[in-house]
Amino acid sequence: MAGYPGLNISRDIEMKLDELQALAAFAALSQETRLSMVRSLVVAGEQGLPAGVVGDAVGASSSSASFHLSHLERAGLVTSRREARSIIYAANFDALSGLVEFLMRDCCQGHPDVVAGATKAAADCCAPDEQAG
Repeated sequence: MAGYPGLNISRDIEMKLDELQALAAFAALSQETRLSMVRSLVVAGEQGLPAGVVGDAVGASSSSASFHLSHLERAGLVTSRREARSIIYAANFDALSGLVEFLMRDCCQGHPDVVAGATKAAADCCAPDEQAG
């Protein structure tokens, strides 16, 4: 487009979609029960947990747990699958990583100390277990 040298329509649309997805994720996480549910599912790992176990872990009734888990699934933060009579929920690690990446995308601006806390937290969290083996 002549006259708009910085405009890249495909990039700008993609960036807006990222913002909309991030807003939906933050809206879902801004409620205490849902945030606790995501944290429980992160700890559970890829195998996930039955909906009732997630609800029990955060002190939610089965109807409340179902409501909150559905909200998290619509936001793309958790996935579900049926196993026999149970619905198993799991954290969507790709989406959660994408949310962190979204927050950090433009953060440093040449100042790596800005993300030192996040880098340290990731290193501490992801360090191999010294006691294993």
